[in-house]
Amino acid sequence: MQRVASTIFSHRMPGAIDLPLLQNTAELQVEAQRYGDQIVVRLNSNYKSGENDRIPCMLKKILIVEDEPALQDTLSYNLKREGYQVIVEGDGIKGLAAAQEIQPDLIVLDIMLPGMDGLEITRILRQKMNVPIIMLTARDAEIDRVLGLEIGADDYLTKPFSMRELLARVKAQLRRDRLIRDEVMTQSPPSETALTFGNLSINLVRREATINDDVLHLKPKEYDLLQYLLEHQGKVVSRERILEQVWGWDFGGGSRTVDVHVRWLREKIEPDPTSPSRIITVRGVGYRFEG
Repeated sequence: MQRVASTIFSHRMPGAIDLPLLQNTAELQVEAQRYGDQIVVRLNSNYKSGENDRIPCMLKKILIVEDEPALQDTLSYNLKREGYQVIVEGDGIKGLAAAQEIQPDLIVLDIMLPGMDGLEITRILRQKMNVPIIMLTARDAEIDRVLGLEIGADDYLTKPFSMRELLARVKAQLRRDRLIRDEVMTQSPPSETALTFGNLSINLVRREATINDDVLHLKPKEYDLLQYLLEHQGKVVSRERILEQVWGWDFGGGSRTVDVHVRWLREKIEPDPTSPSRIITVRGVGYRFEG
């Protein structure tokens, strides 16, 4: 071991990577510059060099679950060029196992897969993971898109799609996920830990809803929507406002998604879903939670 004032380290990747992905540590300041497909890194400060030293490089992991070989190759090639670590699986069962094992930062998931379809994979993953999921579908029917989003997908693309659009959506979902994590890390504990209206209650810390102390089995977006409506009790909120606040400004779906979620929420919290008394429809505008 010896101390060095500066060292030059060259790292060649299958494609170019983003320099901000190189992570500084307390003893290691990194200066990096890209030369084609090569990253040249200069190490400064009191860094101890040794034969086992490696540059910390935090690549985002993306899992592709797609059974078309040509599309597998195209997606993998382009995502690697953007600096992501890419794992590819060709059937649903292996894709589910890979997602649970490697804990990717994002999943690109086809709906039509051998072994297990993308909708079932999403349903299973959403019980334990909040990883962003972009769903690919060859079917353009609105019900397929709504169902995928309802089960827990964060975005969707209909085949055929441009690679530029997919890459933009990948970046948007990763950026949104990072912002959410940063907000959770920095926000102070809520002044209230629960919201209660009659026999309906939600625990803000545990993200759990109950009726008569019986836990409701809500999907992530169902819970988010219910919390938003409870927090705005007695106020009319438009579908557009709900989409922006619950799904995010970069969500690609339409207001129909809100209607589907409201209908499914009513089935779980209304004494009579056919004649709702809690979530009231304000025709032409949106919804109002009465309590």
